[in-house]
Amino acid sequence: MEIRKTLTILNKLGLHARAATQLVKLAQSYQSEIHLERDGKNASADSVLGLMMLEGSQNKQVDVICRGEDAQAAMDSISNLFTQRFNEDE
Repeated sequence: MEIRKTLTILNKLGLHARAATQLVKLAQSYQSEIHLERDGKNASADSVLGLMMLEGSQNKQVDVICRGEDAQAAMDSISNLFTQRFNEDE
């Protein structure tokens, strides 16, 4: 199964090191292969450096692609992390 969804980065600091680390830890808890794309750049959700190279700042959109048996659960969790602004105050 493959699921693709466009998400907006809402947190003030964007996809910086701490937020990317949270996303990597979350992605690694699923068996699905997870990638993010933005402006023609692609990064595995297993790579903090790769995610930071997407230059995802506040209000930018990224496409999240989940492939695997637990793709829906992975997408739901990732969407929730984005909605909660990576658990940052602002």
